[in-house]
Amino acid sequence: MQKAYTVAQINSYIKNMFSQDYLLNAVSVKGEISNCKYHPSGHIYFTLKDKSSVLACVMFAGNRTKGLSFPLKEGMQVIVTGNVDIYERDGKYQLYARQITQDGIGQLYEKFEQLKRELEERGMFAPEYKKPIPAFVKRLGVVTAPNGAAIRDIISIAKSRNPYIEIILYPALVQGEGAVNSIVKGIKMLEMIGVDAMIVGRGGGSLEDLWAFNEEAVAQAIFDCDVPIISAVGHETDTTIADFVADVRAETPSAAAQIGVCQIKNLIDTIESYRQDLYRNISANIETNKNRLELKKSNLIRLSPQRQIADRRFRLIQDEEHLKKIMTDILSKKRYELGIKSERLNGVSPLEKLRQGYSYTVDKNGKNINSISKVNVNDAFSIYVTDGVINGIVTDKEEKIN
Repeated sequence: MQKAYTVAQINSYIKNMFSQDYLLNAVSVKGEISNCKYHPSGHIYFTLKDKSSVLACVMFAGNRTKGLSFPLKEGMQVIVTGNVDIYERDGKYQLYARQITQDGIGQLYEKFEQLKRELEERGMFAPEYKKPIPAFVKRLGVVTAPNGAAIRDIISIAKSRNPYIEIILYPALVQGEGAVNSIVKGIKMLEMIGVDAMIVGRGGGSLEDLWAFNEEAVAQAIFDCDVPIISAVGHETDTTIADFVADVRAETPSAAAQIGVCQIKNLIDTIESYRQDLYRNISANIETNKNRLELKKSNLIRLSPQRQIADRRFRLIQDEEHLKKIMTDILSKKRYELGIKSERLNGVSPLEKLRQGYSYTVDKNGKNINSISKVNVNDAFSIYVTDGVINGIVTDKEEKIN
């Protein structure tokens, strides 16, 4: 009787066959993603299919970091590299993915992401290396195709904003063979000429059409350029490596012209506003300084020696008048007091007594004789009466007996 094997033995035997097959241990399979499921553990389960067949696949969480750089989506065309093996418990074989890349256009996306990561790690996207666009660009350099819509848009917008701007075009190849070298040469040439700012770009297109702006040589030329560069590649939704390296990224060539060229009307309005402000400030300063000058002039006149002398003279005159008034008042008061005293003296004056019928007798020395003891016989004497003096000699004197 023929020997019978267990299911486990058969699955183990087949697994051994898979593990010994060189092709199945390192195989790349391309197809379309379907039934894609992200497990909470980090594993990804999906099916790879083409027009006639399907293949179960799994990528373990440990392989995702280095082996997958984009999210898997239904319908995506990919190339899966790994090994084909059997899962003994279920008896099903599947492709264990170690690396997944996008097929066709997806390879370009992967190349784009890889270069982007490398340049970012090297610091070429860092904000501290971004140079500001000058506010007033006089010479604008443009690296683009000479006959495309991009240069027409740039010239139209730039001239409408500033009719006096000088635009220097380097006619570069922007796609196909030789495009990278042409763009790099254009950047270096315009930098050597000495433009104030530069626009590097082209109109829209497919990823393949724009690929020259995703090359490392172009990115390095933009990074090394001392002139501020505005990247204007494709339409609003297009993004290239050049956009990340450039000092400013514009959504379109027209937007780049708006960024790089100042609106001359706004500049003229600003200058006029500054002129008016300056005029007002100067007028205000002149008026303020004029007032200060008048004040200082008044102070100078007030403090001048001539004014000081005049003021002192005026004060002296005032003091003199005041002094005269005081003296007059004092004299009037003294005259009044003297009049009173004079009247009082008149009341006791000998002369006044003479006018009243009395006489006044004095000796030869003018001393009053009010006693017989003060004269002797033969002494001269004088008698003062109202209308004159009577002179005589004492011939006799007689003492009064009470």
